Amino acid sequence: MNLQMNAEAASGYTSDSQKVRMMTGSWAAENLYCPFCGCQKISCCEDSRMNADFYCPDCGERYELKSKNGALGDHIAVGAYDTMLQRINAGSIPNYFFIHYSRTDLKVKNIVMVPKYFIMPEVIEKREPLSDKAKQARWSGCNISFNQIPADGKILIVKDGEAQPMDKVISQVEKTEFIGQYNLSERSWVLDVLRCVDKMGERDFAAEDVYQFEEAFSQKHSDDQHAKDRIERLLQILNENGMIEFCGDGCYRRILDA
Repeated sequence: MNLQMNAEAASGYTSDSQKVRMMTGSWAAENLYCPFCGCQKISCCEDSRMNADFYCPDCGERYELKSKNGALGDHIAVGAYDTMLQRINAGSIPNYFFIHYSRTDLKVKNIVMVPKYFIMPEVIEKREPLSDKAKQARWSGCNISFNQIPADGKILIVKDGEAQPMDKVISQVEKTEFIGQYNLSERSWVLDVLRCVDKMGERDFAAEDVYQFEEAFSQKHSDDQHAKDRIERLLQILNENGMIEFCGDGCYRRILDA
């Protein structure tokens, strides 16, 4: 993977945003692969109805590309708030490539791929609407709250200027694919438990540590009065899918990627 972007891809464009879009888009078309199936090249979406920038010609997975000069940070702008929620609820949200590049040397420094099933309404942050005097008066954009996405949903393709092995990337994606089978309500539970495991910060933890979040879960999921039973079942599911390992006596261990 060549991490150098080509400045000539932006020739003929005047605004900085247009230049960046052309350079990152051109780079992605030449260098990015599909993290789901390993197809060596992804293709540009010429049909706007696909609601994405790229798609995999082999498995059909769709991708949207967002780039930033500098560290990605906790909040990443992704477009119109209402449209974003509609796409999530309709199941038409694509996967996301988030690219951190350097404007100084035009090199890609980090790439994080977030699978579509981690993009949930609770990670979408509404921005203040534009003023009545603006061209798009009262239009509201939104951010993805990057810090609300569980660690397992941030698949590193490039880390600190070094491309990660493709087989490792695909393995990380495969480990999470079961989450996509759930509807939004059930998926929210799965991601909540993963966030709790992240918050504990330790590799080894006990089920009792997760049960401490029972009250918060009950408040968020008010239609489910059996939060503790749901947590217990979800820990079993995470164990069955290789995200955590049951060690006996109500204890678990996070399975860390090599």
